[in-house]
Amino acid sequence: MPTATQHTPLFTGTPAGASAHIRASGIHIILGDRRVLHDVDATVSHRSRLAIVGENGRGKTTLLHVLAGQLQPDAGEVASVGTVALAQQALHARTGETVGTLIEAAIADSLRALADLDDAAEAMATGADVADRYAEALERATQLDAWDAQRRVDVALAGLSAVADRERRLDTLSVGQRYRVRLACVLGARPDLLLLDEPTNHLDAVSLAFLTERLRDHAGGLAIVSHDRALLRDVASEFLDLDPSSDGRPRLYAGGYEGWIEGRDAERARWQQKHDEQTAEQHRLTQAASDARDRLQSSWRPEKGHGRHERASRAPGAVRAFNRRVDELEAHGVTVPQPPLVPGWPESRTRAGRPLVDVEAVKVEGRLVEPVSLRLTGGDRCVVTGPNGAGKSTLLGVLAAALQPDEGRVLVHSDVRIASLTQEVPSWDARLTPDQLFAQAMGEQGVGDVVSLGSLGLLEPHARHTPVARLSEGQQRRLHLALCFAVRPDVVVLDEPTNHLSAWLVDSLTAAIRASRAAVVVATHDRQLLRDLADWPHLAL
Repeated sequence: MPTATQHTPLFTGTPAGASAHIRASGIHIILGDRRVLHDVDATVSHRSRLAIVGENGRGKTTLLHVLAGQLQPDAGEVASVGTVALAQQALHARTGETVGTLIEAAIADSLRALADLDDAAEAMATGADVADRYAEALERATQLDAWDAQRRVDVALAGLSAVADRERRLDTLSVGQRYRVRLACVLGARPDLLLLDEPTNHLDAVSLAFLTERLRDHAGGLAIVSHDRALLRDVASEFLDLDPSSDGRPRLYAGGYEGWIEGRDAERARWQQKHDEQTAEQHRLTQAASDARDRLQSSWRPEKGHGRHERASRAPGAVRAFNRRVDELEAHGVTVPQPPLVPGWPESRTRAGRPLVDVEAVKVEGRLVEPVSLRLTGGDRCVVTGPNGAGKSTLLGVLAAALQPDEGRVLVHSDVRIASLTQEVPSWDARLTPDQLFAQAMGEQGVGDVVSLGSLGLLEPHARHTPVARLSEGQQRRLHLALCFAVRPDVVVLDEPTNHLSAWLVDSLTAAIRASRAAVVVATHDRQLLRDLADWPHLAL
C-alpha cells in the first residue's frame, strides 16, 4: 500500500514563527529550449501577502515550486527558515489512499510531536531521566499547536465543503473534491509559510468566503499564484509581476491590487515613451543619412551651367556630411525592446435604443426549464445569474442564435451582428494560424470594415503565425475575443469571459464592455466581475 507521505503537501522545516522566511535570488530556469524564469528575486517573510502574477506560461507555478524547494533552479539560490507548505493544483489519487492518509501526512509533524511527548511522559513515569527529551517534545508540540491539529483540519474540511470521511478513498473523489481535501489539509497544518497555486479552483461561493477569511487570518506568510482578482484584491499586499519588462527583470509592486495596476501602467507608459523616443531618433537619423546620400550623389552632378571646379569644391563637404550621418546612425541603437501589446477594442456602431433581439418565453427541454423573456436594444446591459445547471449558458446560446429553443420565439432584427464568447473555444481547424482563421472568419461574416488581428493587440506576432493547436488556452481565448470584437457587434454575449485570461486583461475587457455602445449580456461566477457589474440589471435563473 502507498505510504501517506506519497501525497503529502510539501510541509518541511522547523517552526520559526516571526523569523520564518524564504529568500530566492537570481533564479534562472530553462525548460527545453525555453527560458521560463530569468534573474528572479523573491522573498516570502513571516507577514508576507505576496501574489505572483503574469500571463499564462510566464513561470508562476515554476517559481512557486522553486520557493517550496521542490524544484532546483538552473542558477540562483534559495534559502528558507521555518515550516513551508505547498498546495499544488493537481492531486492524483493512488490506489488505497484515503482522506485519512492525506490528513495524517499533512499534520504528520504535529502527530509525531504528540507521540514523542507521550513517549517521554511514559518514560518519566517509570523513573527514567528524560526531562530534556520531554522539554524538547513539549516545546515542539507547543510551537505546532499540535493538540489542535485535527480540529483545525476538521474546521477547514467543513468550511471548504470537503469530504470529511477519513475512510473515503481518494480515487473515488472527483478532481474538485480531492483538491478541497488537499487545501483543507494544508490550511489545517498551519505552517509558517503557505504557498498556494490557484487555490480558488473548484470552490463555490461559501468555500471562497471561508478561504479568503482564513488567508487573511493566517499567522504566517503567504505566496499565492492566482487569476482570481477578487482573492488578489482581498488578500495580497505585494505583487511580483513576471510579465515582460523593459530590462527583462520581474517587477515588485506594493500597495495591494490597485498599487500593482497603477505601478504596472506607469511602468508600461515609461517603457513605451522610451521606445518611441529611440525609434523616432533612429528614424530621424536614418532620414538624415538618406538626405546626405542624396546630396553626395547630386554633388557629382551639379546643375546645368556649373563647372568642374564647383563639383570639386562641393564633393568633399558632402562626403564628410554623409560619413558623419552614417556614423551617427550606427552609434544609435534602439536598446529598449518593443513594449507588450495594448488591447484595442473596436467600438460597436449600434445606436442607443435600436431594437436588436427579442426573446419571448423561450424554453429548452432539460436545460432551460422555466420560460425566459428578454428584449435587447442598443446599449442594454444584463448579467445572467444562477446556480450551475440553471441554464445560463443555454440562454446565452439562444440569444446568440446558436441554439434553437423548444418553446418560445427569438427575433433577431435585420442587419444585427451578434458576437458570442462561449466557455469553450470553437472547433477551429488546428492546422490554421490565427491570422488565417481571422481572415477566414471575417470573410464568412462578409464584414468589410473589420480591423486587422494585429491592431487588436491581443496576440503577439509570433502567436499569430503559430498553428492554433500549439497555442495555450489563454492565447486561444484571446483569439476568440478578437474574433468577437472585430466585427463591431451590435450584441455581445459573454459566457464566463474571464476564463484563462490574466487579471490586467480582464480589467481592460471590463472597461471596454462597460463603455460599449453594444448590448452586452454576461454570465459569470467571477466574483470581481460581478462586483464590477453590480450596477447592471440582473436576470436570475
